Amino acid sequence: MVGPAEPPDDIEVRDAVSAPDAAGRPRRATRRFPLFTKDTARPEGGGRAAPRDAPAPARQWPILAVLGAVGVGLLLTALDLFRYGTLLIGMALLAGGVLRWLLPDVGMLAVRSRFTDIVTYGVLGSAIALLALMVQPNPWLVIPFLKDTLHFTVSG
Repeated sequence: MVGPAEPPDDIEVRDAVSAPDAAGRPRRATRRFPLFTKDTARPEGGGRAAPRDAPAPARQWPILAVLGAVGVGLLLTALDLFRYGTLLIGMALLAGGVLRWLLPDVGMLAVRSRFTDIVTYGVLGSAIALLALMVQPNPWLVIPFLKDTLHFTVSG
């Protein structure tokens, strides 16, 4: 009786796009994922933001800067400075997108591909900052058609 085929243990997978050929040698001829996954690829730019011999906080300064600014924004929000706190949170996310765009290695600030991270940080940061500018009472930014849309939906 023949059992299920066991994958050979001596297959070496060089990277995320190499796959073994019929003889078991890795080849780079396809963009498909390998037959046997040994590890996950880190996102583009996910390397250290400082040399290896630097202390851990120095190696991850981009994410620490963004998280620190978000933390200060949350503290301001908790201290009843809602507009300033949420505006700081939005600006911190926008700064994270700029850091992701400009720096080759941003450490843990890199989550997915560079494009996806920039778009995600940009959209979320812009939305939070715009909402902080439009918060009532006395908004700093007034968009007339939004007010008309709100009155139409509430009164209709």
